[in-house]
Amino acid sequence: MEITLEVNGMSCEHCEKTVKDTVGKLEGVHGVEVYLDSGKVNVAYDEAFVSKGLIKESIEAQGYEAVG
Repeated sequence: MEITLEVNGMSCEHCEKTVKDTVGKLEGVHGVEVYLDSGKVNVAYDEAFVSKGLIKESIEAQGYEAVG
C-alpha cells in the first residue's frame, strides 16, 4: 500500500531526516520519500503491520502536522 501525506511544519533538512527516520522505523514500512519543497511524504507500507493512523501519529509525535 502507498499513501501520500502533506506534512506541515517541515522547514529544513533536519525536519526531513526526522520524519524519514521516524516513519522508516515503523514495522511494516518499506519505503519513505520526503519532499521538503512540497511538504509531501510518500510512504510504502504493509497494512497488515501498520496503519495510516499510526504513520500520522508517529509524524505528529515529532511536532509536525500530518494531513491526508
